Amino acid sequence: MNQPSTHTMLRAATVVAVMAFVAGGVAPARAALPPDKIAQLPSPSPAPVDFARDIQPIFEASCVQCHGRGKSKGGFSLETREDFIEGGDSGAAAMTGRSAESTVVEMISGLNPEVVMPKKGKKLTRDQIAVVRAWIDQGMRWPAEITFFKPEPANLRPRELAALPDKPGFENPIDRLVDTYLGKNQIAWGQPVDDRTYARRVWLDTIGLLPPPAGLEAFVAETGPGKRERLVRRLLADQQSYAEHWLTFWYDMLRNDYKGTGYTDGGRKQITGWVYTALARNTPYDQFVAQLINPGAEAEGFTKGILWRGAVNASMVPPMQAAQGVAQVFLGVNLKCASCHDSFINDYTLNDSYGLASIYADGPLEIAECDRPTGHMARVKFLYDELGSIDGRAAPAARRQQLVEVITGRQNGRLPRTIVNRLWQRFLGYGLVEPVDEMDKPAWSPELLDWLAEDLVVHGYDLKHTMMRILTSRAYQLPAVNLGETAEHYAFRGPAVRRLSAEQFADAITTVAGLSHTKLDGKLNRFAALNAVAHPLPLQPKWIWGTADAHRKAPPATFVFRRVVALGAAPTEAHVTICADDNYSVKINGKAAGSSARRNSTLTDWLDVKSTLKAGDNTIEITAMNMPPDDGRLASFATDARPEADSAAGLILYARVRTPDALVMDFVSDGSWTVLADGKEQGTAIELGGVNLAPWKLGQHFLDLAAAPKDTLPVQRAALVFADPLMAALGRPNREQVVTVRQSTATTLQALELTNGATLARLLKEGTEKILASQPASTAALVESLYRKMISRPPNGPERTAAEQLVGSPIQREGIEDLLWILAMLPEFQLIH
Repeated sequence: MNQPSTHTMLRAATVVAVMAFVAGGVAPARAALPPDKIAQLPSPSPAPVDFARDIQPIFEASCVQCHGRGKSKGGFSLETREDFIEGGDSGAAAMTGRSAESTVVEMISGLNPEVVMPKKGKKLTRDQIAVVRAWIDQGMRWPAEITFFKPEPANLRPRELAALPDKPGFENPIDRLVDTYLGKNQIAWGQPVDDRTYARRVWLDTIGLLPPPAGLEAFVAETGPGKRERLVRRLLADQQSYAEHWLTFWYDMLRNDYKGTGYTDGGRKQITGWVYTALARNTPYDQFVAQLINPGAEAEGFTKGILWRGAVNASMVPPMQAAQGVAQVFLGVNLKCASCHDSFINDYTLNDSYGLASIYADGPLEIAECDRPTGHMARVKFLYDELGSIDGRAAPAARRQQLVEVITGRQNGRLPRTIVNRLWQRFLGYGLVEPVDEMDKPAWSPELLDWLAEDLVVHGYDLKHTMMRILTSRAYQLPAVNLGETAEHYAFRGPAVRRLSAEQFADAITTVAGLSHTKLDGKLNRFAALNAVAHPLPLQPKWIWGTADAHRKAPPATFVFRRVVALGAAPTEAHVTICADDNYSVKINGKAAGSSARRNSTLTDWLDVKSTLKAGDNTIEITAMNMPPDDGRLASFATDARPEADSAAGLILYARVRTPDALVMDFVSDGSWTVLADGKEQGTAIELGGVNLAPWKLGQHFLDLAAAPKDTLPVQRAALVFADPLMAALGRPNREQVVTVRQSTATTLQALELTNGATLARLLKEGTEKILASQPASTAALVESLYRKMISRPPNGPERTAAEQLVGSPIQREGIEDLLWILAMLPEFQLIH
């Protein structure tokens, strides 16, 4: 037999030696630190080191983000002791008893600037380095039961829940679970809040409005059991108020707005009408989610995202936006970090994000790490393989449908847990899991989270059912507590004190002052969404103009359309539904009744003109303008722009007028109107066509607005209009990113806007005029009314005296304005207790 060569024998000996070193925990390690650097290392800690107490917290805080839980940057993993010793691309990590020569110590010391670990985040302190050195020198003892494997995602699987045992005094299952929690934490139940506090809280939480004084007093006076349950049921049944309050919640998350980045050039699409309809009709939540994940034309704006102008980071392309949105909104997973690189804040990787994004891509996606192409193509996949798979060979629509089946399927317990957690946070100020977009974390009451989620599923994903459960629980009715700036050691004792949202604040001011947003910014047919009863129109409005064929092409011009309308009595109801291209202003009997300065608009306005009409002859004058071609300065109305029809011109209106004896006195735009140009009569208006005339095609939306009786069109809510400076200062986001929780802390900008802002000053001034026009009976009556409307109680003695002196007798305009502002600044007004 041939003898082995010297080279072969040496190689074999080396392999044996290496294996022996590894088995004994003394694998060879790179010792790059020169003696002078080693001398600068902190000395090993003299105390005995316990891995669980001393080392595990260091690894979890500074190392596992890159080298544990399925990640092995540089080929190095510390999921187990064996992985740690083996090391990575730089060689073995440590040698037992020789910490100064160990690669890991070199890296964490920072003495070699080329190999500093961790690369990002807070570096280890000298005391921590001393502890790590001591651990290595003392033998690197590491209990086998402690690992840093990627844990199974929490809150993922549905659970079959046993029936909860009865507990005397706790009829609501939520309270039985909370009672167990409080008992374990040695926390006593508080007494429920009084009726007045509860009513204000639940009115704002369900429909976003302050309780009207009459309704509040009727509730307080009501006797008998079940009154709070009846109140919640009645509020949730108010389709319109419910929908218009919860628009804020969903628009923030779904990035829907009325104008802004992307709407100008078709790179973004509103889903206003779809969301409104779904809320008004209480669409089951699983169906709601399904229609957003695999949308039709009306709901595609969410996953379509924003087509940003110019060069953008690879993590911001539309398919990645879709992945980020779906994961965050419906699964409580923030993929923003993992869309650029493996996340440092959770266990999600770049492959996870690109796998989900590929479902929405038209073709294969190349993975880019920190915006640098890697040359590797993403594999189509869902975030959790255990819940289901997506066929990467299927067509995009088929892939999206598969995603719907995975996310809304019964096997996915994360979907219901995420939404019930959001509702709990919304109503009680602090989620069962916090932050609400880190649903891989444990809940402070896992049993309560599980029960709410399963209860939602059992009841057909009816969100109003879950709301009813929470809002009628004794837990919700506890006195509010102040959480402070942080809640690191949170224990549930009751709902958190919360601030009014920007929309709630704005709605409160306009409601109290009798004001309304007369122009609805969103593309929305509220009446169709609410299944409004059809009210037939006795007349048919026509598009009119001063020249023929103006709907095709018309030169820049201004025309005045005039008509005299005779009424037998002052009307009990009168509103005008109007649309003009480009803009208009209305005068009735010489008084301004409304105007619009939009360009190329297909938006319809609704004007309440009851106060300007009178018994006898009424002169109606509408000035309408077709503007010159855009010179590039008009960008603010881009959401309504129709560049292909810039030269079209027209005016259409329907006036719904009713007198005390129910006579129908409606009038419309048609060929009977007199036309004036440059102050001279030009004959009568030219009829261009009916309500569906191109290019405007107003259709049923215009007719629904025109036909609706007064009682079906309440005040326009703040959620239905674009953010003004006041709402922006109070925290309404621009909705270019997913926002699941708004900041609740006060800011300097808010203070400036509330004290010196033009928007609030205008609202208070206009509100004062409305109040004066209503002719209050007395100073005392006015003060009483404002207190009851704004802070849901009558003034006490000192408050009444001070307020009456401020308002004056006779009532002073400045006094009303000052009192409105003072009440609006009270914490009792701005906070939900």
